[in-house]
This record gives sequence, C-alpha cells and structure tokens, in this order.
Amino acid sequence: MDNKEIDIIINSQKEFNKTNSNSVNYRIQILNSLLKEINKTENKIYEALKKDLNKHEFESFLSEVLLVKREIKLFVRKLKKWSKKKKVKGSIFNWPSSNYLIPEPYGQVLIITPWNYPFQLSLTPLIGAVGAGNTVIIKPSELAPNTSSVLMELICNVFPQNLVSVIEGDAETAKYLLDKKWDYILFTGSTKIGKIVAEKAAKHLTPTTLELGGKSPCIVDSNVDIDKTAKRIVSGKFVNCGQTCIAPDYVLVNNHVKSELISMLKKNIISTFGSIPYDSNSYGRIINKANLLRLKENLHNQNIEFGGKIDENNLYVEPTLVINPDLNSEIMKEEIFGPVLPIISYENENDLNKILNFNPSPLAFYIFSNNQKFIDKLINSNKFGGCVVNDTLIHYVNSNLPFGGIGESGMGAYRGKFSFDTFSHYKPVLKKKSMIDIPFRYGPYPDSFKFIKKLLEKL
Repeated sequence: MDNKEIDIIINSQKEFNKTNSNSVNYRIQILNSLLKEINKTENKIYEALKKDLNKHEFESFLSEVLLVKREIKLFVRKLKKWSKKKKVKGSIFNWPSSNYLIPEPYGQVLIITPWNYPFQLSLTPLIGAVGAGNTVIIKPSELAPNTSSVLMELICNVFPQNLVSVIEGDAETAKYLLDKKWDYILFTGSTKIGKIVAEKAAKHLTPTTLELGGKSPCIVDSNVDIDKTAKRIVSGKFVNCGQTCIAPDYVLVNNHVKSELISMLKKNIISTFGSIPYDSNSYGRIINKANLLRLKENLHNQNIEFGGKIDENNLYVEPTLVINPDLNSEIMKEEIFGPVLPIISYENENDLNKILNFNPSPLAFYIFSNNQKFIDKLINSNKFGGCVVNDTLIHYVNSNLPFGGIGESGMGAYRGKFSFDTFSHYKPVLKKKSMIDIPFRYGPYPDSFKFIKKLLEKL
C-alpha cells in the first residue's frame, strides 16, 4: 500500500468520526460479527501461526484465539453498562447540581503490533478501541507475514474501511504512520522503539499506551515445592520459544535449593519437549535469523548447563540454561526474548536486592515462596508492571487485572474494562441548578471573612 492510499484511509476515518454514527448497538453488532468471522477462519489462523512461529495449534488456541474470543464476549456483555454516563457526587461548593462523567471515544487510534503474538496482540487492543467507539488503523509486524495476511482478510470481511483498516508494510510504513496526527496510539514492542513512538506522539501531544518489555525476574525462595516451581517456570519461559514479553527473563534462586531447581528444570524441559526438542510439535522456532544470531551472540562464553544447540537454517535454539552469568554481560543487560534462561543464586536479601536493582521496573515480577513476609517485602519494595506469586504468566489472562508496564517496561494499561477506559475520554459535566445561590461567591469580597473561612474549611 502506498502513502497516497494510506492517506485516503486516514481521511475517510476522520470523516467517519465527524458523523458520530458509531452507536453502542452498532459496536456490539460489529464485535459479534468479528467473533463469527474468527470462528469461520480459525483454521487459517492456526496455519498462519504455524508458518510464522511454528506454534502448535493448541498453543495458538490458548495464547491467541481463546483470549481474543473471551475479550469480545466480555465487551458484548458489558458494553452498554460501561458506555452509560456515570453520576458522581457533587460538592457543597456547587450545590445544588448534578455531576456526571460521559465516556466518549478519543477518535482516530493507531495500533502498532508485534510479531510474537501477532493475532492476539492485534485484536485485543482493537476490541477495546472499537468498543469505546474509535476508528482504528492496525499496523501489524511484517515479521509475521502469514498472520498479517490472515488478519487483513479477517478485518476486511468484518469492518468498513473507514472504521477499521489493516495497513501492512515495513519500518518505513510505520514511520509514515507515526508522522501523522492521531488521537491515541497503542504500541507493543521493544523499549527502544517505544521511545521513538513516544517522541513522535509528543509532537502532537497524542496520548499513548506503550507495552514494552524488560528483564522480568523470577525469584525462588528455599521453602517451595521445587518440582512444581520448575514445571511452572518451564511453562512460562519456553512457551512460544521464549518469545513472550512477560516470560521469566532470569531466575534468582536461593543458594540452598539451586542444585535441586536446576535438576528439576532439566527434568521438566525434557518431559515437556522430549530429549530432542527439535522434533517436538510443542516447541516453536525463532522468528527470524537476525533474532537467532542475537541469541547466539548472547550465549558466547557463557556457562551453559543445559541445551545450547542452534540450527541457523531452521531457526532453532534449544531450551537453554545458563548458570551465574556476569551481570554486565549482554545476556543480563537486555531482554532475552528467546529460550535462554539464566540462573543466578543468592545467599540473602541484600544479594537479591542488588541484582533486582540492576534491572528495575520490569514488565512482570514472579515470586515463588511460602513466606508471606518475604513475599510482601518484595512486592512493596519493587516497581513492576504486574506480579504473580507461585506461578508465571497467568495474570495476563485475567481481564479484571490491567495489563501494562511502568518506567522502562511501558506506560498505560489495557484488557477488559481497562481497555474501554484506556480508549475513552471521560468528559466531566456539571449541571448547576438555579434555585439557590451562595451570595459570598460574588464580589465585592468582604473585608473580614474569619467566620466564612472557618465554616468553609470544615466542609
């Protein structure tokens, strides 16, 4: 699609927004149509994800399709309630009056999506933006071309172009879109690109939600069920071949249980993917050669305890455990975003805090412990996007919890009602009644007002 065609779509959405014809009933109707179309094209979605990331059909269902279906059903159920104006309490200073908030759409929304969950991370924010009444342009990642193609076909079959459009293209296309004026931007991707998006948005004072990454720690205390802990770490780390923004990025384990944990991690990797993960239907592939070479470089000169095999031609990196890497090495500076898990031991809380402070404000924070004081202390003394105690990843599937980062891991949040709020401006309205008026609000002001001051300060 050339720039002239992009401009036509953007202008058509501007005109659509001017008509204010996007009623709540229409939004519900079109979200239902989206659900029907997903059901119709479900096998195509699985095939595309298999081609792009070698995802098993069941993994694609759980981590992509099911989450989108649940989000649509939630919006269809709740949208009328969420869209109503909300009465709020008035103040004695404007009594008598009625006060309320009116949720209204921002207008034109740009959603830029990543390649690691290319279906789910395109449609989940779309549902929130459309549900709130906005028009949307989605720029999917060119690194997952098969899913991008299915996504475009699906969107074209459901939405008029002036309501939702998919614009495919490379980084130049994304740059062209970001140079335009938008009413809201949601970006999911790396911290590096997130900073560019924020800079572009700032030129137009455009509000943004940035869903970025970071090095999400996984802390293992000495008083846990090590086998179950290892099973849940393996599940969270190696799903989608480790290419998950909230995957445990590294493990911090109490030195007393370090050897046992490593043994159980090995056991659970083998029980999940077999002794040769390359042959497993449940094990994915790296998205492209550039990312594989980055991982290969990160493993150079590291103490590899398990795995480490790489097949560049087939984009394969074996599930890999690295022991006590140098905190100044690349593997501990940047988000790994692959099936490589560093394991670092600690002796006491001082050791633990020093390492945690090395990579502050992660997107996710995992604690395995049965010591409530230890858990509370970690939660209260660290900033993070979201925390799970005694499991991994599962906070993302709860639509009652917002999903988002803080600091280097992003800003803003969405999912469920939080998506509706993110893509809505709550317009405050106060309607004053004229039957009663407070005289001292008008001039001329009194020379002495001690009594009035005392009265007002007590109210």
